[in-house]
Amino acid sequence: MGHHINYLSVFSAAIAAWIFGAIFYTTLGKIWMRAQGKTEESCKAEFAAKSGIAKFAPFVLSFVGALIMGVTLYGILTHSGLWSLRAGAISGAFCWFGFVLTTVVINNAYQGRKLMLSVIDAAHWLGSLIIIGGIVGWWGP
Repeated sequence: MGHHINYLSVFSAAIAAWIFGAIFYTTLGKIWMRAQGKTEESCKAEFAAKSGIAKFAPFVLSFVGALIMGVTLYGILTHSGLWSLRAGAISGAFCWFGFVLTTVVINNAYQGRKLMLSVIDAAHWLGSLIIIGGIVGWWGP
């Protein structure tokens, strides 16, 4: 017998994480750009050179990624049987530590990126996964 997915909790969690990301990167935008070795002018020029779809693709991908993370954390919580805000947040943090932090740091190291870029991006994903896991866990099956 299969377990249903509470899509409303996953969708709500994705919205919350997406909003968190918007606030996070708006707040740290200048530091984040410097960590990439970019200026505000170079980012504006890159954005202006993109097609209409390409301008908004990262925002759509961010939301789709949050949905996938929500479904994944829902599956983890289903298998563990631990449904609470705390269990969801901890599960999100463990996923971040084992999979996201390692991936971000390794990829940025190979690309010769500044450590601050890894710190900022990893912190964003930690917040996102704690939010997603917490909401899905709190909402329950």
